[in-house]
Amino acid sequence: MHDFHVGIEHITRVEGHGNIIIDVKEGKIRELRMDIVESPRFFEAMALGRSYKEVAHITSRICGICAVTHTTTSIKAIEAALGFEPSAQTIKLRKLLLNAEFIQSHILHVYFLTAPDFFRVGSVFGMVKDNKEVVLRGMRLKTLANELCALVGGRHVHPITLKIGCFSKNPESKDLAEFKKKIEDAWPDIEETVKFFKSLKTPEFERDTEYISLTNPEEYALYDGNIKSSDNGEVVPTDYLDKVKEYMVASSTSKHAKANRDSYMVGALARFNNNYDQLHPKAKEVAGELGLRHPCYNSYMNNIAQVVETVHCFEDSIRLIDDLISGDLKDEKIELLPKAGHGIGATEAPRGTLYHEHKLDDNGKITYANYIIPTGQNLANIENDLRTLVPDILHKEKDDIILDIEMLVRAYDPCISCATHLMKVKFVNE
Repeated sequence: MHDFHVGIEHITRVEGHGNIIIDVKEGKIRELRMDIVESPRFFEAMALGRSYKEVAHITSRICGICAVTHTTTSIKAIEAALGFEPSAQTIKLRKLLLNAEFIQSHILHVYFLTAPDFFRVGSVFGMVKDNKEVVLRGMRLKTLANELCALVGGRHVHPITLKIGCFSKNPESKDLAEFKKKIEDAWPDIEETVKFFKSLKTPEFERDTEYISLTNPEEYALYDGNIKSSDNGEVVPTDYLDKVKEYMVASSTSKHAKANRDSYMVGALARFNNNYDQLHPKAKEVAGELGLRHPCYNSYMNNIAQVVETVHCFEDSIRLIDDLISGDLKDEKIELLPKAGHGIGATEAPRGTLYHEHKLDDNGKITYANYIIPTGQNLANIENDLRTLVPDILHKEKDDIILDIEMLVRAYDPCISCATHLMKVKFVNE
């Protein structure tokens, strides 16, 4: 396989449609690119002229998987523009809701979108015959996380209780206590999840890159923190454009991004590398059992980092529920008056750091909006990973080369709102 052209068409596990083009001549890469060919979605334009009270409900629709994160990040930006600090109770409820989204998103990805690759089947349905309990376990864990989203956010997708300044409706303490018991009862499924992924052989690969995520000395940063680069330290969220430099790519309708190097990685592995010390002790134990060492430069291990984060989020949810119950939940009724302002929100989404920036006029209307999505930040790094990977797998059979390429792209967990089938691969000149 020293001379071939690969066209991987319609990658459905990013937001919209994308292709991967790879040309190899005499064992050398002549062309390699990841094209995003979907039309722009213009959410920033949709926000313009809308009330500061409406914008979070609009941006929630950017993604059906990361709706909580988009809502939360948008609200944080509005609160910053209005100069408001939410209560400790509100922040704890937001963190609990984020944990639920991380669990359901990670479980969806590792069980239903990446696990089939290890069995060389086209989808999770191909696993049912020989691995029925594995599939059912994944469904149970995802259902549990969805139920927690509904308990705190009002429904499973696109939360309705999240609002600027507070929650419109708090969960009842007795319901939180009952849900804590559900989480504790689910621990056998977590243990079996660890055993299952320990039994799978993650491809070997290594490429040192820059890792960017939020960081917080007090906790494993998902809700809040400074922006940390593994290369050159931290900046506050208001200086996010000092780290994240977007640029246009001629063959793609999605921007790429770079920081200190020509690409960087965001997501579970980036958070693990930057914030290992803040992980829950049980999550650290699971990382060791699954062979995830700190730091790790194997992008395929992003999937394992997601399993580790799932354990962390389960344990952190128990802690947050205990804190909320012991604090005697109070109904908060907060209405903020509109005024001109400028605010930036930064939150970790399951796939990486998410940024929302808003400017308001005197009437609280949106005059400027900027949203930087994790998948867009990862695109250049995926290409650079593929440039390192492809020369090392040319000795393999064609089907194995295709699988390795697909698995590497999938390991990044690109936005999966359109994920309905495997990538279609076509070898030209066959």
